[in-house]
Amino acid sequence: MQLIGKTKIDFIGKRNISFMISGIISIIGLIAIVQIARGAANMGIDFSGGTALQIRFSKPFTTDEIRKALAENGIKEVDLQEIKDGNQILIKMRKSTAPVGKIAETIEQNFKKALPSNPFVIESTTEIGPSIGDKLRKDTLIAVVISMICIVIYIAWRFDFKFGIGAAVATFHDVLAIFAVFFVLNKEVNLLLITAVLTIAGYSLTDTVVVFDRIRENLKKNVKDSLHNVFNVSINEVLSRTIITSLTTFLAATSLWLMGGEVIHDFAFALVVGIVIGTYSSIFVASPVVVILESRAKK
Repeated sequence: MQLIGKTKIDFIGKRNISFMISGIISIIGLIAIVQIARGAANMGIDFSGGTALQIRFSKPFTTDEIRKALAENGIKEVDLQEIKDGNQILIKMRKSTAPVGKIAETIEQNFKKALPSNPFVIESTTEIGPSIGDKLRKDTLIAVVISMICIVIYIAWRFDFKFGIGAAVATFHDVLAIFAVFFVLNKEVNLLLITAVLTIAGYSLTDTVVVFDRIRENLKKNVKDSLHNVFNVSINEVLSRTIITSLTTFLAATSLWLMGGEVIHDFAFALVVGIVIGTYSSIFVASPVVVILESRAKK
C-alpha cells in the first residue's frame, strides 16, 4: 500500500529550521522536567501525596456513577481504580488540609445521597505521604535516563556509534516534547503519563531504526554519493511506509483519546502527541544529527 509516490523532498536541507523548532521545544521540556523534579508542576496524586479510600459496594457499579456522585459534591480531582473482585473501588484524592477521617466521612455522606440503593462499606483509608511521591519522581527520571543509555548502546551495536547518538537525541527530544506539552497545558503529571512517555520512546526508536536501515543500505550501494543525497534519498524511499504506520497508529490513539473515557484520556492524549512528535523526530532530528556527525568525522 502506498499513499504517495516517489518524492524528492530535501529533508536534510531543512535541518536548520527543524533544529530551531526542536530547540525551542526541548528548552520548554527541560524547564518542565526541572519543575516536575521540584514538584512544582501539576503533579498527580502518586507524586504529590494525598488520601486513598477503598470502598466495597453491595451491588455492581460503574466508575462514571462514582465520578458523577463525587463531582456533584465538589470533589472533582480524583483517581478511580475499579477492583472487579467484590464490587470494590479505590479512590485517590490530592493532599488536603482536612484530616483523613473527615474526608472519609464527607465521601460517605455523598454516596449515601447519590447512591441510596447501593449500600457500601469503607474498608480502608490511607494517607499517601510526600516521601513516596519524591521516590516515584526520582525513580521516573532514573528510568528515562537508563532508557536513553540503552538506546545508545543498542543502536551503536546494530549500526554505528554516531547513529546511536542520533537515535538517542531524537528519543530524548520526544520525551522532552511530551513533558513540554503537558507542562504548557497544565495537565496532570502522573504514572500514566510516564507510561505513555516510555511507550512513545520505544515507538520513536522503532521508526528511527527503519529509516536508519534504509540509510545503511544506501550508504553501502552509493559509496561515492554525498551524505546529503544518500540520507535524503533514503528518507524519501521510506516516507510512504512512515506515513502509513504513523497514520494508523495515530488513528487508534485518537480513538482512545476521544472515546476511551476519563481514566485514560490524558494517557491517550500523550500517545497522540508522541506519535506526531516521534514521526517528526525520526526524519528531521535523528537523520540530520547523524549527517552532521558523519561529516565532521570525515573532515
